[in-house]
Amino acid sequence: MRALPSAPVEKVIVTYKSQATEAGSNTAAKNDTAEKAAKTGEKLSFERRLAGGGALVDLGDSATKQDVAEVMDAFRADPSVASVEPDIRAYAMAVTPNDTDYAKQWDLFEPTGGMNVPSAWDKTTGSGVTVAVIDTGYAAHTDVAANVVNGYDFISTSADARDGNGRDADAKDEGDWNATAGECGVGSTASNSSWHGTHVAGTIGAVTNNAKGIAGIAYNAKIQPVRVLGKCGGSSSDIADAITWASGGTVPGVPANPTPAKVINMSLGGASATCPSVYQNAINGAVSRGTTVVVAAGNSNANASGFTPANCANVINVASTSREGNRSYYSNFGTIVDVAAPGGETRRATDTPGTVTTPENGIYSTLNSGTTVQSAENYKPYQGTSMAAPHIAGLAALLKSAKSTLTPAEIESAIKTNARPLPGTCTGGCGTGIADTAKTVDAVTGTTTPPTGTVFTNGTDVTIADNTTVSSSIAVTGRTGNAPAALKVGVDIKHTWRGDLVIDLIAPDGTVRNLKASSSSDSADDVVTTYTVDASSEVANGTWKLQVRDVASGDTGYINSWSLTF
Repeated sequence: MRALPSAPVEKVIVTYKSQATEAGSNTAAKNDTAEKAAKTGEKLSFERRLAGGGALVDLGDSATKQDVAEVMDAFRADPSVASVEPDIRAYAMAVTPNDTDYAKQWDLFEPTGGMNVPSAWDKTTGSGVTVAVIDTGYAAHTDVAANVVNGYDFISTSADARDGNGRDADAKDEGDWNATAGECGVGSTASNSSWHGTHVAGTIGAVTNNAKGIAGIAYNAKIQPVRVLGKCGGSSSDIADAITWASGGTVPGVPANPTPAKVINMSLGGASATCPSVYQNAINGAVSRGTTVVVAAGNSNANASGFTPANCANVINVASTSREGNRSYYSNFGTIVDVAAPGGETRRATDTPGTVTTPENGIYSTLNSGTTVQSAENYKPYQGTSMAAPHIAGLAALLKSAKSTLTPAEIESAIKTNARPLPGTCTGGCGTGIADTAKTVDAVTGTTTPPTGTVFTNGTDVTIADNTTVSSSIAVTGRTGNAPAALKVGVDIKHTWRGDLVIDLIAPDGTVRNLKASSSSDSADDVVTTYTVDASSEVANGTWKLQVRDVASGDTGYINSWSLTF
């Protein structure tokens, strides 16, 4: 990670012992600050009271380290002071990564077609979650290697596997090239190895802030390569077993997975009017074990219902969008699509098939330069729903890491609910829109701003004895900015002579606003009413207090409940 900047200390936080006058009186704290200023020769000023009760003391922007030390020593020497500490700086952790090619990853950060990923990184980076990439296997790459855990090769046919045997514990990508047209069926063409699984893996979990290459979406998650695609693709029987094994299920003849995945990515598919039962059973089993299954919608510019596993139940079916926020020209569509994510366009729909005319608009990720067998590692832009799906798998890993109790259904619902409408067009249906990473993470972690009209309540009874002062607290969280100019303070106090009571609202910074004065002539029972207070100068978040003082003898009661409506 990047080194944090070093900022000078300009303020200190003084916490007084509870019995000290300065602990509850701003005036006393100001006077004490003035005394310490005279003692040290520094220009000190009491700035405000913190929500936790501490006093914030400003030394000014010209204070040196020695000045700060002298001031802190002066406060520490005071027997009424419990503690004193510097008011240090903190920095957003969602800073731009230092990965050298990060600028090419528009899909992560651009507001139009991107997925708003960086703003989520200060809350979650995928730690503790393993993502299985069921694909072509893994071509060794130093920008992914630190996050890779052992996988498995499920290709059962030796000729397709190209490794001299059938299934084994080595998920190395041996290449999916084929030398001649028609070799893999009618209409198939000769092609080089794609290193497809490594490209997908980089999008999900490339090592980040390593001053190299790209940033992964869930860059502290683990990637488990599970090889099912070799020469001429892969079989549904092998893929189904891979789903079961990756999610922690039992596969005859295969050792148990020591690091089961909580997310599976399948950027693969074939034509089928229905979901084969071998797929559906395996997917259902994975989901029952708590694993979220993400699949690509397909690249045929057709209804995804005709392709599998896109048409299986219990999956997150992902369509592809372009940098402009349109449905990518090749992406499948339809009512079974759940959500969209950036898949890019390395060429326009009218450009010559097989050409790369707009590489800057593709999804840039880890790859290998070998045409058939592995050679030097590199990076290249690809396009496809195969590139869109790992964006959602990465997001699922972020969510699972942020809140480990989330079920696959809850993860899917959160992603779909918090997606934003496509800024461009999508004929045929692209689900609920483009997934929004930060918004979805905020939603599951409870850090979204509550809507206007949210009520915060404390219903715990607090006894009000004669001639005492008591208080009840409400912690307000999740708000942005200041409190409203018409803050509603609901009060329900049971008391046999309400004229005895003085009621104040105390803001998080210690500011006191009187709600009710005492009155010797008001002999009625109880205070059940709502006060309106201009609190627009106060930061909304923090601990607010209702303070009640009984100024006479003979009648008692209790705070029944009170509330703040923002």
